Amino acid sequence: MEIEARWMRGGTSKCWVFDAEHLQEGGTSLDVLLPRLFGSPDPRQIDGVGGATSTTSKAVILHRPVSDEVDVEYTFAQVGIEEASVDWGSNCGNGSAVVGLYAIERGWVIPTGDVTRIVTRNTNTNQIIVQRVATPAGALASVPEAQMPGVPFPGYAVGLGFQDPAGKTTGALLPTGAATDTITAGGARWTVSMVDAGAPVVMVRAEELGLDPARYDSWRAGVELQLDTLEQIRRQAAVRMGLVPTAAEAARAIPKLAIVAAPALAGPGADASVMMLSMGKLHPALAITGSIALTLAARTAGTVLHTITGDTLGSTLRLRTPAGVIETWSEEHDATLLVGVDRTARTIATTIIHLPEVPGSAVAASLAGATR
Repeated sequence: MEIEARWMRGGTSKCWVFDAEHLQEGGTSLDVLLPRLFGSPDPRQIDGVGGATSTTSKAVILHRPVSDEVDVEYTFAQVGIEEASVDWGSNCGNGSAVVGLYAIERGWVIPTGDVTRIVTRNTNTNQIIVQRVATPAGALASVPEAQMPGVPFPGYAVGLGFQDPAGKTTGALLPTGAATDTITAGGARWTVSMVDAGAPVVMVRAEELGLDPARYDSWRAGVELQLDTLEQIRRQAAVRMGLVPTAAEAARAIPKLAIVAAPALAGPGADASVMMLSMGKLHPALAITGSIALTLAARTAGTVLHTITGDTLGSTLRLRTPAGVIETWSEEHDATLLVGVDRTARTIATTIIHLPEVPGSAVAASLAGATR
């Protein structure tokens, strides 16, 4: 079996990008096909195209919509590493950054002006994301030059604006109806905020974990010692947010968990310090869908993050992350709110993936089911 694909970097993630029609040709269930393509289950993914980390075991599947409302639809897949599984329950903001660039490179969208506006819809969350791709003089630059924190080399500038992002997964910005809640885990009580925007996120104060806000560089060791407790908090939050009926059924990808604190006075200019977990491990930078939730949390009175940032925020929020300071922005036009962040993206390779056997049985409706 041969499958055409592109290997692309979006933000601080890498993903394999597929045209939906190419994956349909084999007629195999995507829940079976994608883990086999990526080489799962195997912590090294040695016999597949996966990168053996949560930020590099991702797939983006693109569709050309039948309506004129959007230019491109896409489905995100978080492919398991140690497990032969696929999580379809959330979107990836960094991965989203490849969609507009892919559409331009494939000729689906014709560049117009110095910035080309591409309206995309993520089918996992039914979220509209307005993408702005830099196209000086009406074309992609021959050599991309845009830089961003957490990536050593440049790419094409891509702005991602999440349109009215609150409650896309659970139906409400504050799924429990409260700005803060108390969760008991690991023999202690934790004050948390649960927010749904971009992706469901549960936020925990760094101080409650014994982490010193003034020593952000020391957080990693302290967090890694408490991963089991943090996972208990995250799973209980999944139940409280209405994502699953029991903690045991919580997905690996959502809700995401963010540890937040006031920034150190001597550190880089930021409104808050953040460290996020992804798939049970520390994220090397920041989940962009999670940053959208953090942005609205900072603007919602009473949340854990609002107690740090206060009411003085302008149109941008500066978040200190392990990769540096990341800025999010908010715009309102005709009663429509866009909450976004600027990323970079580029194509690394265009290739044919070879699969010696076609795994599993043919399931004709697999793609439609996966892109609900």
